[in-house]
Amino acid sequence: MPSLDFDRETVELTNDNAARLRKLNLGAGLLHLITGVIIIVIGDLDFELPVGGFNISGPPGTPLSNGVLNEFFGIPLAIGVAAFSLLSAFFHFLIAVPAFGGYKSELRRGRNRFRWVEYSLSSTLMIILIGATTGIVDLGALIALAFANISMILFGWIMEMVNITGDEAPSEKVWFTPFWMGCIAGVGPWLAILVPLWFNVSQDGAQGPPGFVYGIIVSIFFFFNTFAINQWLQYKRVGKWADYLHGERVYIILSFVAKSVLAWQIFANTLIPV
Repeated sequence: MPSLDFDRETVELTNDNAARLRKLNLGAGLLHLITGVIIIVIGDLDFELPVGGFNISGPPGTPLSNGVLNEFFGIPLAIGVAAFSLLSAFFHFLIAVPAFGGYKSELRRGRNRFRWVEYSLSSTLMIILIGATTGIVDLGALIALAFANISMILFGWIMEMVNITGDEAPSEKVWFTPFWMGCIAGVGPWLAILVPLWFNVSQDGAQGPPGFVYGIIVSIFFFFNTFAINQWLQYKRVGKWADYLHGERVYIILSFVAKSVLAWQIFANTLIPV
C-alpha cells in the first residue's frame, strides 16, 4: 500500500487546462439542468413506483402465501429522474463557480472529492430508481441497495486518496485493492436486480418482459459502469489516461452522456401504459 500524503501536489494544472475544465463543467451543468427541467415539464408527475414491505403474518417459517404486502409510499419517477439530473447540475456549477479554487487544489493532488460526494448521492438515487422499475419494491431491499452503492462510491474515493498520480506516478505502485473492493460492493445491487428477475421469468407459465426491456437493462448496466472503467484506465495509465486530467475530462463527459442515457431510459417507464 502506498504511503499516504494527502497534500502532495503531483499534477501540473495550467491556467489553460483549468479554464477548459471550468467550461466543460459549466457546459455539463447546463445540459443536466435543461434535462431535469424538460423531464419535469413533460413528465407524468402522478406516475409513482410503489414501495412497501412484506408482513409474513406469523412467526418465522410462516408460508409466504399467508403474508401481506403493504404499500408504504410511492416514488414519483419523473421527479426522481429529474432530481438525479439536477443534483449533477448543482455539483458541476458548484465546482465551476464558488468552489473552483478548491476544485483546482484537488486536481493538483490527483483527486476530486467533490465528484465522489456527488456520485454518492446521484448514482445512489439512480440505482434505487433502477431497482424500483425492475420490481424491487421492498423498502428494506432498496435501503440495502442504496448503502451498497454508497460503499462502492466511497471505495472510489479511497482509491484516489491513497494512490499517487501525475508526473511522479510512474515511480509509484498503484494500490488497486480499493478499486476491486468497490467492484465487489457495486455488483451487489445488480445481483439483487437481475437474480430475482431471472427467477421470476423462469417460472412455469411466467410471461417475461418484452425483449427490448432486456436490451435496456444491458444498456443501463454498461453506462452505469463506464465510470469504473474510466478509473481503471486512469490508474493503469493506458494511453492518454496516463494524464490524470484526461481522466477528469472523461468523467465530466460521462457525467452528461452516460447519465443522460440513464435518465431518459428510466424516465421512459412513465410512457408505458399501466
